[in-house]
Amino acid sequence: MMKKVISLVALFMALTAPAAPNVIMLLADDLGWKDLSCYGGPVNTPALDELAQNGVRFTDFYSGSAVCSPSRATLMTGRHHIRTGVYSWIFDPEQRSHLLEREVTLAEVLKQAGYDTAHFGKWHLGLPYGKYKKPTPDVHGFDFWFATENNALPNHHNPTNFYRNGEPVGPLEGYSCQLVVDEAIGWLDDHREANTPFFLNVWFHEPHQKIAAPDEISKRYGDPESQPAIYSGTIDNTDRAIARLLAKLKQIGVEDDTLIIYASDNGSYRTDRVGDLRGRKGSNWQGGIRVPGIFYWPGKITAGKVASAPAGLVDVLPTICGLLGIAPPKGVHLDGSDISPLLTGHPAKFERHQPLFWHLQKSRPIVAIRDGDYSLVAEPDYELSTDNMFNEAWIPAIKSGGYTHYQLHNLKDDPSQEHDLATEQPDVLERMKKQLLAINQSIMADGPRWDLRTTHAQRSK
Repeated sequence: MMKKVISLVALFMALTAPAAPNVIMLLADDLGWKDLSCYGGPVNTPALDELAQNGVRFTDFYSGSAVCSPSRATLMTGRHHIRTGVYSWIFDPEQRSHLLEREVTLAEVLKQAGYDTAHFGKWHLGLPYGKYKKPTPDVHGFDFWFATENNALPNHHNPTNFYRNGEPVGPLEGYSCQLVVDEAIGWLDDHREANTPFFLNVWFHEPHQKIAAPDEISKRYGDPESQPAIYSGTIDNTDRAIARLLAKLKQIGVEDDTLIIYASDNGSYRTDRVGDLRGRKGSNWQGGIRVPGIFYWPGKITAGKVASAPAGLVDVLPTICGLLGIAPPKGVHLDGSDISPLLTGHPAKFERHQPLFWHLQKSRPIVAIRDGDYSLVAEPDYELSTDNMFNEAWIPAIKSGGYTHYQLHNLKDDPSQEHDLATEQPDVLERMKKQLLAINQSIMADGPRWDLRTTHAQRSK
Protein backbone atom coordinates (compact mmCIF):
# COMPACT_ATOMS: atom_id res chain seq x y z
CA MET A 1 0.00 0.00 0.00
CA MET A 2 2.83 2.36 0.93
CA LYS A 3 4.59 1.75 -2.41
CA LYS A 4 1.33 2.49 -4.23
CA VAL A 5 0.98 5.81 -2.36
CA ILE A 6 4.58 6.71 -3.15
CA SER A 7 4.01 5.84 -6.81
CA LEU A 8 0.91 8.02 -6.95
CA VAL A 9 2.79 10.90 -5.33
CA ALA A 10 5.65 10.50 -7.81
CA LEU A 11 3.19 10.42 -10.70
CA PHE A 12 1.48 13.57 -9.42
CA MET A 13 4.80 15.36 -9.07
CA ALA A 14 5.86 14.33 -12.56
CA LEU A 15 2.61 15.58 -14.03
CA THR A 16 2.75 18.90 -12.19
CA ALA A 17 6.49 19.59 -12.59
CA PRO A 18 7.57 22.12 -15.23
CA ALA A 19 8.49 20.57 -18.56
CA ALA A 20 11.72 22.60 -18.60
CA PRO A 21 13.78 24.51 -16.02
CA ASN A 22 12.89 28.06 -15.15
CA VAL A 23 15.36 30.80 -16.09
CA ILE A 24 16.17 34.00 -14.17
CA MET A 25 18.54 36.66 -15.48
CA LEU A 26 19.71 39.01 -12.71
CA LEU A 27 21.48 42.15 -13.98
CA ALA A 28 23.05 44.92 -11.92
CA ASP A 29 23.60 48.43 -13.28
CA ASP A 30 27.16 49.86 -13.19
CA LEU A 31 28.40 47.27 -10.70
CA GLY A 32 32.17 46.85 -10.62
CA TRP A 33 34.30 43.74 -10.98
CA LYS A 34 35.49 44.12 -7.38
CA ASP A 35 32.27 45.10 -5.58
CA LEU A 36 30.90 41.74 -4.38
CA SER A 37 32.40 39.87 -1.44
CA CYS A 38 32.72 36.69 -3.54
CA TYR A 39 35.01 38.69 -5.84
CA GLY A 40 37.10 40.02 -2.96
CA GLY A 41 35.09 43.23 -2.76
CA PRO A 42 34.00 45.20 0.30
CA VAL A 43 30.22 44.71 0.08
CA ASN A 44 28.54 41.95 2.06
CA THR A 45 26.61 39.88 -0.50
CA PRO A 46 25.70 36.53 1.10
CA ALA A 47 22.93 35.65 -1.38
CA LEU A 48 25.17 36.11 -4.40
CA ASP A 49 28.09 34.47 -2.60
CA GLU A 50 25.93 31.38 -2.09
CA LEU A 51 25.02 31.26 -5.78
CA ALA A 52 28.72 31.53 -6.64
CA GLN A 53 29.70 28.88 -4.10
CA ASN A 54 27.15 26.45 -5.51
CA GLY A 55 27.64 27.33 -9.15
CA VAL A 56 30.32 28.63 -11.50
CA ARG A 57 31.95 32.01 -10.91
CA PHE A 58 33.88 33.54 -13.81
CA THR A 59 36.96 35.63 -13.10
CA ASP A 60 37.09 37.04 -16.65
CA PHE A 61 33.45 37.76 -17.47
CA TYR A 62 32.53 40.66 -19.74
CA SER A 63 29.72 43.06 -20.40
CA GLY A 64 28.38 43.56 -23.89
CA SER A 65 29.56 47.17 -23.83
CA ALA A 66 31.13 49.72 -21.52
CA VAL A 67 27.75 51.49 -21.19
CA CYS A 68 24.28 50.20 -20.51
CA SER A 69 21.91 50.21 -23.52
CA PRO A 70 24.27 48.44 -25.94
CA SER A 71 25.28 45.93 -23.29
CA ARG A 72 21.62 45.06 -22.69
CA ALA A 73 21.01 44.70 -26.43
CA THR A 74 23.90 42.25 -26.63
CA LEU A 75 22.58 40.28 -23.65
CA MET A 76 19.10 40.00 -25.14
CA THR A 77 20.25 38.88 -28.60
CA GLY A 78 23.67 37.19 -28.35
CA ARG A 79 24.77 39.66 -31.03
CA HIS A 80 26.98 42.71 -31.07
CA HIS A 81 24.81 45.68 -30.20
CA ILE A 82 25.50 47.65 -33.38
CA ARG A 83 23.90 44.83 -35.37
CA THR A 84 20.77 45.25 -33.23
CA GLY A 85 20.44 49.00 -33.79
CA VAL A 86 21.94 50.16 -30.48
CA TYR A 87 25.17 52.12 -30.95
CA SER A 88 25.34 53.72 -27.50
CA TRP A 89 23.12 54.48 -24.53
CA ILE A 90 19.64 55.51 -25.60
CA PHE A 91 18.04 58.85 -24.79
CA ASP A 92 14.42 58.38 -25.83
CA PRO A 93 13.40 62.07 -25.93
CA GLU A 94 15.89 62.88 -28.69
CA GLN A 95 17.06 59.67 -30.36
CA ARG A 96 15.31 57.42 -32.88
CA SER A 97 17.39 54.36 -31.98
CA HIS A 98 16.06 51.32 -30.15
CA LEU A 99 16.41 47.56 -30.14
CA LEU A 100 15.17 46.61 -33.60
CA GLU A 101 11.98 44.58 -33.82
CA ARG A 102 13.63 42.26 -36.30
CA GLU A 103 16.03 41.01 -33.61
CA VAL A 104 15.23 37.64 -32.02
CA THR A 105 15.52 38.12 -28.26
CA LEU A 106 16.11 35.64 -25.48
CA ALA A 107 12.52 36.21 -24.36
CA GLU A 108 11.23 35.31 -27.82
CA VAL A 109 13.39 32.18 -27.96
CA LEU A 110 12.06 30.99 -24.60
CA LYS A 111 8.49 32.02 -25.36
CA GLN A 112 8.62 29.93 -28.52
CA ALA A 113 9.80 27.04 -26.33
CA GLY A 114 6.69 27.33 -24.13
CA TYR A 115 7.88 29.72 -21.42
CA ASP A 116 5.93 32.45 -19.67
CA THR A 117 8.10 35.58 -19.84
CA ALA A 118 8.28 38.68 -17.66
CA HIS A 119 10.63 41.66 -17.37
CA PHE A 120 11.16 43.64 -14.16
CA GLY A 121 13.29 46.77 -13.69
CA LYS A 122 15.38 48.97 -15.92
CA TRP A 123 14.87 48.49 -19.67
CA HIS A 124 16.86 51.17 -21.54
CA LEU A 125 16.40 49.60 -24.97
CA GLY A 126 13.92 52.20 -26.14
CA LEU A 127 10.39 53.04 -25.00
CA PRO A 128 7.81 55.19 -26.82
CA TYR A 129 7.60 57.98 -24.26
CA GLY A 130 9.56 60.58 -26.19
CA LYS A 131 8.73 62.01 -29.61
CA TYR A 132 9.44 58.76 -31.48
CA LYS A 133 7.33 55.64 -31.66
CA LYS A 134 9.31 52.67 -30.34
CA PRO A 135 8.48 49.05 -29.48
CA THR A 136 7.74 48.11 -25.88
CA PRO A 137 9.05 44.94 -24.15
CA ASP A 138 5.95 42.94 -25.11
CA VAL A 139 6.96 43.35 -28.77
CA HIS A 140 10.29 41.77 -27.83
CA GLY A 141 8.72 38.65 -26.31
CA PHE A 142 7.63 39.56 -22.78
CA ASP A 143 4.12 38.64 -21.62
CA PHE A 144 4.38 41.03 -18.68
CA TRP A 145 6.64 43.99 -17.98
CA PHE A 146 7.31 46.43 -15.19
CA ALA A 147 10.02 48.84 -16.24
CA THR A 148 11.59 52.27 -16.43
CA GLU A 149 12.99 53.85 -19.58
CA ASN A 150 16.39 54.39 -17.99
CA ASN A 151 17.27 55.13 -14.35
CA ALA A 152 14.97 55.16 -11.34
CA LEU A 153 13.85 58.75 -10.73
CA PRO A 154 14.46 60.84 -8.73
CA ASN A 155 16.77 58.12 -7.36
CA HIS A 156 16.51 54.58 -5.99
CA HIS A 157 14.25 55.71 -3.15
CA ASN A 158 10.53 56.19 -3.87
CA PRO A 159 10.82 56.08 -7.68
CA THR A 160 8.09 57.73 -9.75
CA ASN A 161 8.79 56.57 -13.31
CA PHE A 162 7.82 52.90 -13.57
CA TYR A 163 5.43 51.60 -16.24
CA ARG A 164 3.50 48.36 -15.94
CA ASN A 165 2.47 46.90 -19.30
CA GLY A 166 2.52 50.36 -20.86
CA GLU A 167 0.64 52.20 -18.11
CA PRO A 168 2.39 54.63 -15.74
CA VAL A 169 2.44 53.30 -12.19
CA GLY A 170 2.98 56.62 -10.42
CA PRO A 171 4.91 57.26 -7.20
CA LEU A 172 6.02 54.17 -5.27
CA GLU A 173 7.32 53.85 -1.73
CA GLY A 174 10.49 51.91 -1.08
CA TYR A 175 13.81 51.23 -2.77
CA SER A 176 13.98 50.28 -6.41
CA CYS A 177 15.66 46.87 -5.97
CA GLN A 178 13.09 45.82 -3.39
CA LEU A 179 10.20 47.14 -5.50
CA VAL A 180 11.45 45.23 -8.54
CA VAL A 181 11.61 42.01 -6.51
CA ASP A 182 8.18 42.75 -4.97
CA GLU A 183 6.78 42.87 -8.50
CA ALA A 184 8.56 39.66 -9.51
CA ILE A 185 7.27 37.86 -6.42
CA GLY A 186 3.79 39.18 -7.11
CA TRP A 187 4.02 37.85 -10.64
CA LEU A 188 5.03 34.43 -9.33
CA ASP A 189 2.05 34.48 -6.96
CA ASP A 190 -0.58 35.81 -9.34
CA HIS A 191 0.48 35.04 -12.93
CA ARG A 192 2.60 31.90 -12.85
CA GLU A 193 1.12 28.79 -14.41
CA ALA A 194 2.15 25.81 -12.25
CA ASN A 195 2.93 23.56 -15.22
CA THR A 196 4.63 26.21 -17.34
CA PRO A 197 8.32 27.16 -17.05
CA PHE A 198 9.04 30.85 -16.64
CA PHE A 199 11.71 33.33 -17.66
CA LEU A 200 12.21 36.31 -15.36
CA ASN A 201 14.39 39.15 -16.59
CA VAL A 202 15.25 41.04 -13.39
CA TRP A 203 17.29 44.16 -14.15
CA PHE A 204 18.13 46.28 -11.11
CA HIS A 205 18.93 50.01 -11.18
CA GLU A 206 21.52 49.78 -8.43
CA PRO A 207 24.26 51.01 -8.05
CA HIS A 208 23.78 53.44 -10.99
CA GLN A 209 23.65 57.07 -9.98
CA LYS A 210 21.58 58.80 -8.54
CA ILE A 211 21.93 56.48 -5.59
CA ALA A 212 19.98 55.86 -2.40
CA ALA A 213 19.96 53.11 0.22
CA PRO A 214 18.59 52.72 3.77
CA ASP A 215 20.81 54.39 6.37
CA GLU A 216 20.90 51.25 8.51
CA ILE A 217 22.55 49.44 5.57
CA SER A 218 24.82 52.25 4.33
CA LYS A 219 26.25 52.90 7.79
CA ARG A 220 27.84 49.46 7.70
CA TYR A 221 30.21 50.91 5.10
CA GLY A 222 30.99 54.30 6.65
CA ASP A 223 29.19 57.60 7.02
CA PRO A 224 25.65 56.86 5.77
CA GLU A 225 25.61 60.28 4.07
CA SER A 226 28.80 59.62 2.09
CA GLN A 227 28.67 58.51 -1.54
CA PRO A 228 31.01 55.49 -1.07
CA ALA A 229 28.88 54.17 1.81
CA ILE A 230 25.60 54.72 -0.06
CA TYR A 231 27.06 53.08 -3.16
CA SER A 232 27.93 49.99 -1.12
CA GLY A 233 24.55 50.19 0.58
CA THR A 234 22.73 49.97 -2.75
CA ILE A 235 24.59 46.74 -3.58
CA ASP A 236 23.96 45.27 -0.13
CA ASN A 237 20.28 46.20 -0.42
CA THR A 238 20.09 44.54 -3.84
CA ASP A 239 21.62 41.35 -2.43
CA ARG A 240 18.91 41.34 0.25
CA ALA A 241 16.27 41.72 -2.46
CA ILE A 242 17.79 38.79 -4.38
CA ALA A 243 17.70 36.74 -1.16
CA ARG A 244 13.95 37.38 -0.97
CA LEU A 245 13.49 36.20 -4.56
CA LEU A 246 15.52 33.06 -3.87
CA ALA A 247 13.42 32.39 -0.77
CA LYS A 248 10.30 32.66 -2.93
CA LEU A 249 11.67 30.08 -5.35
CA LYS A 250 12.23 27.75 -2.42
CA GLN A 251 8.73 28.41 -1.07
CA ILE A 252 7.08 27.44 -4.35
CA GLY A 253 9.37 24.43 -4.72
CA VAL A 254 11.31 25.39 -7.87
CA GLU A 255 14.71 26.34 -6.45
CA ASP A 256 16.34 23.18 -7.86
CA ASP A 257 14.60 23.60 -11.20
CA THR A 258 15.81 27.11 -11.92
CA LEU A 259 18.82 28.34 -13.89
CA ILE A 260 20.03 31.66 -12.44
CA ILE A 261 22.55 33.96 -14.09
CA TYR A 262 23.96 37.09 -12.48
CA ALA A 263 26.09 39.84 -14.05
CA SER A 264 26.43 43.61 -14.47
CA ASP A 265 25.77 45.62 -17.61
CA ASN A 266 29.20 47.31 -17.48
CA GLY A 267 32.00 48.24 -15.10
CA SER A 268 31.70 50.65 -12.21
CA TYR A 269 31.99 54.42 -12.52
CA ARG A 270 34.08 54.25 -9.33
CA THR A 271 37.75 53.55 -10.01
CA ASP A 272 38.12 52.04 -6.53
CA ARG A 273 35.72 49.24 -7.47
CA VAL A 274 37.45 47.79 -10.53
CA GLY A 275 40.41 46.28 -8.66
CA ASP A 276 43.72 46.53 -10.49
CA LEU A 277 42.04 46.89 -13.88
CA ARG A 278 42.61 49.93 -16.07
CA GLY A 279 39.73 52.28 -16.82
CA ARG A 280 36.11 52.34 -15.67
CA LYS A 281 32.58 52.62 -17.05
CA GLY A 282 32.53 54.09 -20.56
CA SER A 283 35.99 52.78 -21.40
CA ASN A 284 37.04 49.73 -23.43
CA TRP A 285 39.91 49.15 -21.05
CA GLN A 286 39.27 46.16 -18.81
CA GLY A 287 37.83 48.23 -15.95
CA GLY A 288 34.96 49.37 -18.16
CA ILE A 289 33.95 45.96 -19.51
CA ARG A 290 34.97 43.23 -17.04
CA VAL A 291 32.17 42.41 -14.58
CA PRO A 292 31.01 39.64 -12.24
CA GLY A 293 29.52 36.57 -13.90
CA ILE A 294 27.79 33.78 -11.92
CA PHE A 295 25.87 30.76 -13.28
CA TYR A 296 23.82 28.55 -10.95
CA TRP A 297 21.64 25.50 -11.58
CA PRO A 298 21.69 22.77 -8.93
CA GLY A 299 22.60 19.37 -10.28
CA LYS A 300 23.26 20.68 -13.80
CA ILE A 301 25.99 23.29 -13.44
CA THR A 302 29.20 22.29 -11.66
CA ALA A 303 29.12 23.52 -8.06
CA GLY A 304 31.94 25.49 -6.50
CA LYS A 305 33.94 26.07 -9.68
CA VAL A 306 35.91 29.21 -10.49
CA ALA A 307 36.35 29.54 -14.26
CA SER A 308 39.08 31.67 -15.80
CA ALA A 309 38.11 31.26 -19.46
CA PRO A 310 36.90 34.56 -20.99
CA ALA A 311 33.10 34.71 -21.33
CA GLY A 312 30.44 37.39 -21.33
CA LEU A 313 26.88 38.59 -21.74
CA VAL A 314 27.13 37.96 -25.47
CA ASP A 315 27.25 34.25 -24.61
CA VAL A 316 24.07 34.16 -22.49
CA LEU A 317 21.51 33.46 -25.25
CA PRO A 318 23.47 30.68 -27.00
CA THR A 319 24.42 29.19 -23.62
CA ILE A 320 20.84 29.05 -22.36
CA CYS A 321 19.88 27.39 -25.64
CA GLY A 322 22.69 24.88 -25.14
CA LEU A 323 21.83 24.11 -21.52
CA LEU A 324 18.12 23.73 -22.23
CA GLY A 325 18.45 21.89 -25.54
CA ILE A 326 16.69 24.67 -27.44
CA ALA A 327 17.64 25.50 -31.02
CA PRO A 328 19.20 28.96 -31.38
CA PRO A 329 17.56 31.44 -33.76
CA LYS A 330 17.77 30.27 -37.37
CA GLY A 331 19.51 32.38 -39.97
CA VAL A 332 20.97 34.73 -37.35
CA HIS A 333 24.68 35.34 -36.84
CA LEU A 334 25.39 35.02 -33.12
CA ASP A 335 28.55 36.76 -31.93
CA GLY A 336 28.39 34.84 -28.65
CA SER A 337 29.26 31.20 -28.10
CA ASP A 338 27.60 28.40 -26.14
CA ILE A 339 29.76 28.14 -23.00
CA SER A 340 27.73 25.30 -21.47
CA PRO A 341 30.77 22.94 -21.62
CA LEU A 342 32.53 25.33 -19.22
CA LEU A 343 29.54 25.14 -16.88
CA THR A 344 29.05 21.39 -16.90
CA GLY A 345 32.58 20.16 -16.38
CA HIS A 346 33.63 19.62 -20.02
CA PRO A 347 35.97 22.56 -20.77
CA ALA A 348 37.87 20.63 -23.45
CA LYS A 349 34.70 20.59 -25.57
CA PHE A 350 34.42 24.39 -25.63
CA GLU A 351 35.70 26.40 -28.56
CA ARG A 352 34.90 30.07 -29.09
CA HIS A 353 34.01 30.68 -32.73
CA GLN A 354 35.13 34.33 -32.76
CA PRO A 355 36.93 36.62 -30.29
CA LEU A 356 34.98 38.85 -27.91
CA PHE A 357 34.61 42.31 -29.48
CA TRP A 358 33.69 45.78 -28.16
CA HIS A 359 33.09 49.07 -29.92
CA LEU A 360 32.01 52.33 -28.30
CA GLN A 361 32.40 55.50 -30.31
CA LYS A 362 33.33 57.83 -27.43
CA SER A 363 35.62 55.39 -25.63
CA ARG A 364 39.37 55.70 -25.98
CA PRO A 365 40.32 53.05 -26.99
CA ILE A 366 37.30 52.96 -29.28
CA VAL A 367 37.56 49.25 -30.09
CA ALA A 368 38.84 46.12 -28.31
CA ILE A 369 38.91 42.37 -28.78
CA ARG A 370 39.94 39.52 -26.52
CA ASP A 371 41.24 36.21 -27.84
CA GLY A 372 42.54 33.82 -25.18
CA ASP A 373 44.92 35.67 -22.88
CA TYR A 374 45.44 38.54 -25.31
CA SER A 375 43.65 41.87 -25.64
CA LEU A 376 44.02 44.20 -28.60
CA VAL A 377 42.76 47.78 -28.47
CA ALA A 378 42.91 50.65 -30.96
CA GLU A 379 42.07 54.31 -31.47
CA PRO A 380 39.84 55.69 -34.27
CA ASP A 381 41.37 57.18 -37.39
CA TYR A 382 38.53 59.70 -37.56
CA GLU A 383 37.06 62.42 -35.36
CA LEU A 384 33.52 62.92 -34.09
CA SER A 385 31.99 66.08 -32.67
CA THR A 386 32.52 66.85 -28.99
CA ASP A 387 28.94 65.93 -28.00
CA ASN A 388 28.88 63.61 -24.98
CA MET A 389 25.55 62.05 -25.93
CA PHE A 390 25.39 59.77 -28.95
CA ASN A 391 24.51 61.67 -32.11
CA GLU A 392 22.86 59.60 -34.83
CA ALA A 393 24.52 61.82 -37.44
CA TRP A 394 27.81 60.10 -36.48
CA ILE A 395 26.70 56.75 -37.90
CA PRO A 396 28.19 57.13 -41.42
CA ALA A 397 31.59 57.97 -39.92
CA ILE A 398 31.36 55.07 -37.46
CA LYS A 399 30.40 52.57 -40.16
CA SER A 400 33.17 53.64 -42.56
CA GLY A 401 35.86 54.54 -40.03
CA GLY A 402 39.09 52.66 -39.39
CA TYR A 403 41.55 52.26 -36.53
CA THR A 404 45.09 53.19 -35.59
CA HIS A 405 47.54 53.08 -32.66
CA TYR A 406 46.95 49.41 -31.83
CA GLN A 407 48.06 48.19 -28.40
CA LEU A 408 48.49 44.53 -27.44
CA HIS A 409 48.37 43.16 -23.89
CA ASN A 410 48.66 39.74 -22.30
CA LEU A 411 45.93 39.91 -19.66
CA LYS A 412 47.15 36.83 -17.82
CA ASP A 413 50.51 38.47 -17.13
CA ASP A 414 49.36 42.09 -17.24
CA PRO A 415 45.72 42.52 -16.14
CA SER A 416 46.28 46.26 -15.66
CA GLN A 417 47.24 46.65 -19.35
CA GLU A 418 50.41 48.57 -18.55
CA HIS A 419 52.79 46.88 -21.01
CA ASP A 420 52.17 47.21 -24.74
CA LEU A 421 53.49 44.12 -26.53
CA ALA A 422 52.75 45.32 -30.07
CA THR A 423 56.42 45.65 -31.07
CA GLU A 424 57.54 42.59 -29.11
CA GLN A 425 54.96 40.19 -30.56
CA PRO A 426 54.24 41.37 -34.14
CA ASP A 427 52.82 38.00 -35.21
CA VAL A 428 50.16 38.10 -32.48
CA LEU A 429 49.46 41.75 -33.32
CA GLU A 430 48.89 41.03 -37.00
CA ARG A 431 46.75 37.96 -36.33
CA MET A 432 44.50 39.87 -33.95
CA LYS A 433 44.30 42.94 -36.21
CA LYS A 434 42.92 40.69 -38.96
CA GLN A 435 40.40 39.22 -36.53
CA LEU A 436 39.36 42.65 -35.29
CA LEU A 437 38.91 44.12 -38.75
CA ALA A 438 36.96 41.10 -40.02
CA ILE A 439 34.53 41.20 -37.09
CA ASN A 440 34.25 44.98 -37.39
CA GLN A 441 33.41 44.75 -41.10
CA SER A 442 30.66 42.21 -40.44
CA ILE A 443 29.14 44.22 -37.61
CA MET A 444 29.22 47.56 -39.42
CA ALA A 445 27.59 46.01 -42.46
CA ASP A 446 24.60 45.10 -40.27
CA GLY A 447 24.38 48.42 -38.41
CA PRO A 448 21.24 50.41 -39.33
CA ARG A 449 21.32 54.05 -40.47
CA TRP A 450 19.17 55.80 -37.89
CA ASP A 451 20.29 59.12 -39.35
CA LEU A 452 18.30 58.28 -42.50
CA ARG A 453 15.23 56.72 -40.90
CA THR A 454 12.10 58.73 -40.21
CA THR A 455 9.28 56.24 -39.78
CA HIS A 456 8.69 53.48 -37.26
CA ALA A 457 8.24 50.91 -40.03
CA GLN A 458 11.59 51.83 -41.60
CA ARG A 459 13.40 51.85 -38.28
CA SER A 460 12.22 48.37 -37.42
CA LYS A 461 13.56 46.71 -40.56
